[in-house]
Amino acid sequence: MTTRAPAVEARQLIKTYPGDVTALSGMDVTVEQGTVFGLLGPNGAGKSTTVKILTTLARPDSGTAAVAGHDVLRHPDLVRRAIGVVAQSSGADPVATGRENLQLQARLHGLRGSSLNARVDELLERFDLADAAGRQVKGYSGGMRRRLDVALGLVHRPEVLFLDEPTTGLDPEARTAMWDEIARLAGDEGLTILLTTHHLEEADRLAERIAIVDRGRVVVEGTPDALKGELRGDAVHMELRETVGEAGRTLLRGALGSLPGVHEVLFDGRRVSVRADDGAAAMPALLGALERAGVAVATATVARPSLDDVYLRYAGRRYSEVEAESVDGLVLAGGVR
Repeated sequence: MTTRAPAVEARQLIKTYPGDVTALSGMDVTVEQGTVFGLLGPNGAGKSTTVKILTTLARPDSGTAAVAGHDVLRHPDLVRRAIGVVAQSSGADPVATGRENLQLQARLHGLRGSSLNARVDELLERFDLADAAGRQVKGYSGGMRRRLDVALGLVHRPEVLFLDEPTTGLDPEARTAMWDEIARLAGDEGLTILLTTHHLEEADRLAERIAIVDRGRVVVEGTPDALKGELRGDAVHMELRETVGEAGRTLLRGALGSLPGVHEVLFDGRRVSVRADDGAAAMPALLGALERAGVAVATATVARPSLDDVYLRYAGRRYSEVEAESVDGLVLAGGVR
């Protein structure tokens, strides 16, 4: 039996920027052919830098990478012919029409005559842009622009499609429509899709496999269901009224962890997250243990495992708080994506 080579394979990618800013610190990525693979992480985790290297727009300081069987450093031209790229920022000409943008992209990829026109018409219909084909792109809604961006990336029927934060800036309705289209692409076209996102729900819904990225490296990889399934039982989240010092945390870990059915105790600021076989049944005992320790609880909730819980387990930090911090850092200092 012949084993197909991965569509994307990167090993130990390292990339730094001026000022000793480390974007990648040993990034490993393997994407099998015909799958949707998600790189999930907050802004600043290194997802976009990884995509830039895989699409030949940047060079790593060290490490290796191949896309569609071609080394990105030795054969960048072959890589570019085999891929489609939808960047975070739209690449469409705003003063040209949707049709003109697609026609130009088709010409750049060598299409001519009836083949060019047929492909443009096909994509306009597929992405529900036929009625707006003669309008300037600057008059398109955000969702229409994003659909056009994806159509531009598909003109030459690539083997691998890179979608870098494809729903950034879209309203909930447009985001859901884009998710539906990406799912159809994967199913109908059999494309290999590498998706970068900082939306937990997006990764959970679209990706067959995900790699959670933190500080320029992959901390865990697997299917969303398998990763969540590793977290036994329920997640019990409690927010304390005051932050507890390290000595207090050690005592609380012992007190809470010794309760029946409790498997894991994690602290993140004032939040305590516990894995329990039956979260609702464990809640009274957990609150009682905290009360006996003299620790006041502000709120407490029980939920099924989520990718946020997976991120907390493997990165040691809660995703939502890291995301907020990274956005602040990007605003203040430009940040690395």
